[in-house]
Amino acid sequence: MVLFVSDLHLCGSRPRINDIFFAFLRGPVRTASSLYILGDLFEYWAGDDDLSDPFNASVVSALAECSRAGIAISVMHGNRDFLLGEEFARACGARLIGDPAAVDIAGTPTLLLHGDTLCTDDVDYQRMRAEVRTGDWKRRFLSLTLAQRKQQIAGMRELSESEKKRKPSEIMDVNPRAVEQALRDHGYPRLIHGHTHRPARHEHVVDGRRCERWVLADWYRGGSFLRCDERGCAPVELR
Repeated sequence: MVLFVSDLHLCGSRPRINDIFFAFLRGPVRTASSLYILGDLFEYWAGDDDLSDPFNASVVSALAECSRAGIAISVMHGNRDFLLGEEFARACGARLIGDPAAVDIAGTPTLLLHGDTLCTDDVDYQRMRAEVRTGDWKRRFLSLTLAQRKQQIAGMRELSESEKKRKPSEIMDVNPRAVEQALRDHGYPRLIHGHTHRPARHEHVVDGRRCERWVLADWYRGGSFLRCDERGCAPVELR
């Protein structure tokens, strides 16, 4: 059995959700062979030199316990925590995976994405995403002090929230043509992603092939994961 989560947005100011996450790692995850975290595990990540922060350390320690118990943990970057690095991965016994990532889940070819690359109608966001994912931008940003980085991140988050209020909600969802192209490019697999905070199961017919798409839930109101095995996939809510 393989479990998928996304958009947990963990931070010290949300103790209830943090408690649900730690219980999830102690409970359902221990019955699985693998856990995939498809982006935005944290509300933000300023760099691996913030691993000593008490809250960050508690999350890393809990993930490391699962890893030592034999659960394979894979982490994909999200739009909030794309600065997660190899030091983080080593500390929690996880592996960082690319976006997109093609995997086999109980014999079913499955394409994994965070999901933001499918939101192609949000041109401003895609332009910003391309800029901050370059090596030069990341090197310049990480050369700042940790305090300076956190200050800039706070400003970027404030701007992002302001932008969301003025944008039509439709452009922050996936573009159907982008979804179809992703399915076509990867051989018509099952698709699992997060980012949009619109959990659902969708069916797409692409070039005569029927494809399943699962959108993972965010963890702002409660926890949720997708459970997949040889019988298929099913969402499970956590409270």
